[in-house]
Amino acid sequence: MSFKKNKYSVLKKTISKEMANFCYAYFLNKRKTARFLFDQRYISPFTEEWGVWTDQQVPNTYSHYADLVMETLLQRVKPIMEKHTGLKLSETYSYARIYKKGDVLARHKDRFSCEISTTLNLGGDSWPIYLDPTGKVGQAGVKIDLEPGDMLIYSGCDLEHWREEFKGKDCAQVFLHYNKAGSKKAKENAFDQRPFLGLPAWYKGFTLPKK
Repeated sequence: MSFKKNKYSVLKKTISKEMANFCYAYFLNKRKTARFLFDQRYISPFTEEWGVWTDQQVPNTYSHYADLVMETLLQRVKPIMEKHTGLKLSETYSYARIYKKGDVLARHKDRFSCEISTTLNLGGDSWPIYLDPTGKVGQAGVKIDLEPGDMLIYSGCDLEHWREEFKGKDCAQVFLHYNKAGSKKAKENAFDQRPFLGLPAWYKGFTLPKK
């Protein structure tokens, strides 16, 4: 399947099953630890470094912008993304979630930072993603199943994508986002407008002091 022709492509075994299992176990442990720290009020409910349950796209589901392990995946997967898309890319950000039973991901297109994206399955119960390869709003979608380690590459700003109600217990996915490199807009948007990868969202627009 050609990304250049279809604006999406499925890539099997992007990372090994062992690496996917590691990331899945790590993220489950981080969710458990974050829940404890929030509940015991050791950390503020307004902090984002441990992830949040307040993402309005999928309310009350553990989500994490720019977790360091996932940001490292963003870097390591970039050459694979470039090879399979035929594009030079610049990293913007990573975003990970552990979906729970009853969750729904509404049909949507993404913002500019998600120009070229992937959803990478880390583990849990199977949950297909749908996308509309026509680029038109409201069309019937293509159903795509991913095993742990598999990823769907897609043009996030052009193609609607969604997930129907989740019937399983949990499903961990990480979204790795890129811009097409080279344009002035992409350069200004490097790392989702943060000084470097790994920083929380509130560092957008922050300028490092000159040495």
